[in-house]
Amino acid sequence: KNNLLYMEDFKKLFSDFSALKVGVIGDVMLDSYIWGHVDRISPEAPVPIILLEKREQRIGGAGNVALNCRSLGAAVSILSVSGDDRNGEALIDLFHQNNIDTTYLIKSKERVTTNKIRIISRNQQMMRLDDEITTDISSSDEDLFLQAVSAYIQKESPQVLILEDYNKGVLTERIISEIIQLCKQKGIVTAVDPKRKNFFTYKGVDIFKPNLKEIKEALNFIGEDINLLVLQQFHKELHAQLQHRVSFITLSDKGVFYQQDNHAAIIDSHIRNIADVSGAGDTVIAVAAMVYAATKDVKRMAAIANIAGGLVCEEVGTVAINAETLQQECELLIV
Repeated sequence: KNNLLYMEDFKKLFSDFSALKVGVIGDVMLDSYIWGHVDRISPEAPVPIILLEKREQRIGGAGNVALNCRSLGAAVSILSVSGDDRNGEALIDLFHQNNIDTTYLIKSKERVTTNKIRIISRNQQMMRLDDEITTDISSSDEDLFLQAVSAYIQKESPQVLILEDYNKGVLTERIISEIIQLCKQKGIVTAVDPKRKNFFTYKGVDIFKPNLKEIKEALNFIGEDINLLVLQQFHKELHAQLQHRVSFITLSDKGVFYQQDNHAAIIDSHIRNIADVSGAGDTVIAVAAMVYAATKDVKRMAAIANIAGGLVCEEVGTVAINAETLQQECELLIV
């Protein structure tokens, strides 16, 4: 197949993204940044005095996955439970600025909106303050949330739902299993970025995307040597418990591994100037879910998501993938 045909393929795929409806379900949070400079130590305690210069708020957590899907052109709704507070309002404003639908975002009087406040001087993080509640949402909030998810599916008929778990209490066992059942009935693709707590609750999903550290912990693997055979064994053990369709494991700077049925491979990462790895996992799950929903081609899904994860690591801070740059890189690197 020559390169020109491949370029046409990518052009079509990237234009097909705009026909997708994507629901992102999970823990949303506000990322607050306070920049300043330090020129003296406090006389009251041995701590630096930071002179404030500017503040910024960004979308974090599952919201960053939504941002990445939106950046690729999909129609995106965020489904979550946040606090009924000022941080929640700020987050909704940011979603609206980025054309992300918040109709199905539940505000709860029992919760606070997670806010991670980073204080930065000379491009270094001096401190982080976390304002959050991480216990599971109450059963009455579960009821409201499941009604919202059901209404979203009924009204919008999405092609894909991404479950983005940050262990902040929105994705409870009940929420997870009922949403997966609902998606199965409606033929909706499910993709999961799991965390340790509910790792084995995500039974029967289409794409299960842990990173290497998470899967080693979940399967109590203590060996150092990671190769194709070891990763295939991981898939086998996972599949025995989850009965999922595709294992997609990110291997940090070593690339990604995928397996569906007996088809398995490692795709090496491409050489990049790494500036910051934060948010790369959000980009990878967003891109993987959308490519899979559009093509059902697991090899293509893994190759494109692998490139996307590397690209966002070249930027400082959490940024969404740029669709044009990603398309150009795919044309260049995938043969």
